[in-house]
Parts: sequence; C-alpha cells; structure tokens
Amino acid sequence: MDPFISFLVVLVIGVVAGLIYDRVAGPGWLGRQIAGKRRGLMTSALVGIAGAFVGFHLAALLRLSLGGLGLYLGAAVGAALVLWVWRTVR
Repeated sequence: MDPFISFLVVLVIGVVAGLIYDRVAGPGWLGRQIAGKRRGLMTSALVGIAGAFVGFHLAALLRLSLGGLGLYLGAAVGAALVLWVWRTVR
C-alpha cells in the first residue's frame, strides 16, 4: 500500500480511537477542571494518534502484516493501549 495512504489510515484510526475512548471513558475530573470538555476531546484524539503510530510500527517490527491488515490492527490495539495507560496514569 502507498505510504501516504497508510499514514492517513493510521491517523484516522488514532483519531477515531481517541474520540471513542473519550466518549466511553469520559473526561477525567482533573481534565474537566483545567481544560474543559472540548480540550479533552482534542487531547484524547492526539494521544490516540500517538498510540496508533506506536502500534503500527511495533506491528511492522514484529512482521505482523497479514497483507497490511495486521499493521492496522496493531495501530488500533496500540491506540487503545496507550489511551488506557494515559487514562490510568493521569
């Protein structure tokens, strides 16, 4: 697959994961007090993007491509894992 398309797909996976996670988990108390609701959505999306890129590249290093699908599954798992760790550490 074209690297630019892969970049865009991983970007979208991260944003969607961040927005879904924020919708399900809700903003934390401290985040609501400091940044408000809107900024929490942006932060969740950015953390989701970071996790998606980490997961994508770890899947590539482990050679889990499966025709490209494994890389995108790695991106989704990476985004979910980084979002979960980010929420529990905060």
